[in-house]
Amino acid sequence: MSQPSPSTTRLLRKLLAAAALCSATVAFAQNGKTEVLWLGQAATRITTPTGKVIMIDPWLTSNPKTPADFRALTGVGKVDLILVTHAHFDHFADAPALALMHKAPMYGPAGMNQTVTALGILPAELAPRFGKGGTIMPFGPTGVKITAVRAEHSSELAYKNPATGKDEVHVGGEPVGFILEMENGFKIWHMGDTGVFGDMRLIGDMYRPDLVLIPIGGHFVMNPADAAMAVRDMIKPRFALPIHYGTTPVLRGTPAEFLSALGTAPGTARMLVGEPGQKFDF
Repeated sequence: MSQPSPSTTRLLRKLLAAAALCSATVAFAQNGKTEVLWLGQAATRITTPTGKVIMIDPWLTSNPKTPADFRALTGVGKVDLILVTHAHFDHFADAPALALMHKAPMYGPAGMNQTVTALGILPAELAPRFGKGGTIMPFGPTGVKITAVRAEHSSELAYKNPATGKDEVHVGGEPVGFILEMENGFKIWHMGDTGVFGDMRLIGDMYRPDLVLIPIGGHFVMNPADAAMAVRDMIKPRFALPIHYGTTPVLRGTPAEFLSALGTAPGTARMLVGEPGQKFDF
């Protein structure tokens, strides 16, 4: 019997890997847990208790901290929804490609997505718009609830014009963070990129997040001391996962510095320690 060609063998391996990912998602959903997979910088894959997969800020293919298995976009498995906090490359880069690959809507700040559709990066049906204070329930009335909240940052969209070959900078709307309430009530605040602002306390009081994904790198975002103060004194979640550090030389903040500044007083959030590619179940 003849052996399959190398190209056929590669295709079979890809199909088997995809089937394994789908089986794992189904099995996980049956456990009724929330899975958080951090992939470096702000890139995060969340699998909800009913098996919906949400990608947030997917900078993967050129992210130096993303594990090799996830740098090919097929490595993240199925994607049902994409969230982008703002238009900067290290949050937006692979979102349009994932949206087209999975026919999954890419929700983001209204101004950013208006630019995305005007430039023809995505069709309007894959770039729905909403803004701060707005809440969506993309999987129906009993599914995940997602609310856009304030972030203190900027949101320019860098674009290479295919007609001229020149680099351009376009309006990217205002940056946001996202509060995600799972089907079982577990709440996650993905803060995107932000500095400290007083309404962190208000957002914490309003939504009471269980888990905060908080930037600590400094320079463009909070440094570890600022982030620790925000978590300990203003937001008061159960868990804190530091993100957005170590990808470029200016993002010098470290989890060790964050943990030291956070302290161990009773009631202080537990810092989750892990490398990109590590999963956390809740």
